[in-house]
Amino acid sequence: MTLDPETSAKITRYRPRVPPPEWEQVADTVRMLVAASTDRSPYNVERLLHATTRLAVWCRRRGLPDDPEVWLRHETIDAFVLTGCTGLAPSSAQTYRAWLRHMRATLAWLERGEQAPPPMKAPKKVSPPYSPSQLGRLRGWAERLPGQARGDALALMALAFGCGLTSGEVAAVRIGHLRCLDSGAVVVTVPGTERLIVCRATWEDVLVHAADRPGDAFVFRPRRAARHAKNLFSSWTARHQPTGGLPALSVRRLRSSWIVELLSARIDLGVVAAAAGMSASALARYQHFVPALDEQTAVALLRGRPDEQAR
Repeated sequence: MTLDPETSAKITRYRPRVPPPEWEQVADTVRMLVAASTDRSPYNVERLLHATTRLAVWCRRRGLPDDPEVWLRHETIDAFVLTGCTGLAPSSAQTYRAWLRHMRATLAWLERGEQAPPPMKAPKKVSPPYSPSQLGRLRGWAERLPGQARGDALALMALAFGCGLTSGEVAAVRIGHLRCLDSGAVVVTVPGTERLIVCRATWEDVLVHAADRPGDAFVFRPRRAARHAKNLFSSWTARHQPTGGLPALSVRRLRSSWIVELLSARIDLGVVAAAAGMSASALARYQHFVPALDEQTAVALLRGRPDEQAR
């Protein structure tokens, strides 16, 4: 199997931010498993590396053999999720289970033609995006909030709708992760990912203002000390309910709105998928939210420029 250079480099260079003592003993096998399965997986390679590392370390601490066949047994994966992921939210633990079972199914299919296990539940639905009108009114509401609440609301919208970050990524971004280019663009470096994340122009001013603050506090809710504060988003949104019949701020809905806005602008699917940390096929779930092109625009796109066809 031949991987593209970027994916191959991510796997080769991968190392946990805080490597456990067992890392060197399991590193080669972890990289091998991810390299062998990532080409047929819809999941982000860095997340697969992280989940597989956690499984491998858990297996070694339980005294299980350093054998991928043992690690990826259904019963091993289930035991790992039940006892080795107690610090994760239940939904996150089930996500790990889905990733690892998909890895097993992929490798089993490649090696023996073994059938994949049935899914535990139906495919996850995407969160519906906000309408453009709602987004405009939500920003207006956020800008009228007093004091720190205003900064938090705008930061949340800038990171989730302006940059398309997930909840965990919004929580992790600090001032030092913001980089303002000479062009005026703002690039966000998210810990644990190497993808290119560029803020939408309409939200640059929020992140530029945040980048000017002294120190290296978190961009969203900067007064907290811990990255993974309990109920980080739900506690904030419970205290700050939009007025005028507007829906509450939701990171998932803001990220969905970002994806739909990019797709509606007919930006290349590969560019959108890379920025979102998703596969291009996964974007199909958002396509029914994207308005159809009018005939005049469709004709212009299909026709192309006359001078291009003369070359």
